[in-house]
Amino acid sequence: MYTLGIFIDYFKTYLKTRLEYRSNFWVEMFSDLLFLTMNLLFIVVIFQHTDELGGWTREQIIFVYGYFMVPWGVFAAVFNLWGFTERYIVKGEMDRVLTRPFHNLAQLLLENMDPSSLSSAVIGFAIMAYSWPSLGVELDWWDPLVFVLLVLGSVAIYGGIYIALTSLSFFTDAPTGILPLMWNIQSYGRYPINIYNKILQFVLKWIIPFAFVGFYPAAFFLEAEALQWMALLTPVVGAVFLTLGVMLWNYGVRRYRGAGS
Repeated sequence: MYTLGIFIDYFKTYLKTRLEYRSNFWVEMFSDLLFLTMNLLFIVVIFQHTDELGGWTREQIIFVYGYFMVPWGVFAAVFNLWGFTERYIVKGEMDRVLTRPFHNLAQLLLENMDPSSLSSAVIGFAIMAYSWPSLGVELDWWDPLVFVLLVLGSVAIYGGIYIALTSLSFFTDAPTGILPLMWNIQSYGRYPINIYNKILQFVLKWIIPFAFVGFYPAAFFLEAEALQWMALLTPVVGAVFLTLGVMLWNYGVRRYRGAGS
């Protein structure tokens, strides 16, 4: 109840801020929608020149893209740590966070949450619903439960990777440039992994497991039997990477010595 109360207070603050600058809010929503539309059009254009991509049809890849956007939207709303280095390390706001009787990472997530990013998840779900009738597969009663479990696993993978990368700021006060690079790499997860070479497939599976934030979980609902067991590993991979990310974060916090003068 204590944590829930803090979350509600932070959410009220967020709403007051957004209502103060309504135009910025709608511009941001429009730009996000435009970005998603362009990515979807890119897929459509590709299939103007081919019937299949790695053995997958247009409707299947659109479905994979729709799933990819759902955990991404949830992640972007909750784990919004893009400006951590500049704001909390360089400007010294981390000192303020550490003086409060609440876990520092939880504070940062609450301070920087961006519920408007959930629009990406809503649009992704709509894309999945749109492509579903063309897939020729049936919806079983357990699929909604599996869907929630897989989305949570995908969000945990995102969270673990980006928390770990953000924690590098505790060891250097200079932006590393890794986050923008990782942001580009994650886009590989919205396409079938078998279209890449063997080395990249291995990296996307076990080193930077972005194959589990889009392709593998979506393949479960496409009834690709050879891939379903991989899809069910998504929550396990998510738990492992989120745990490692938080451990690295806590280690970085213990090394942190303040902003100084």
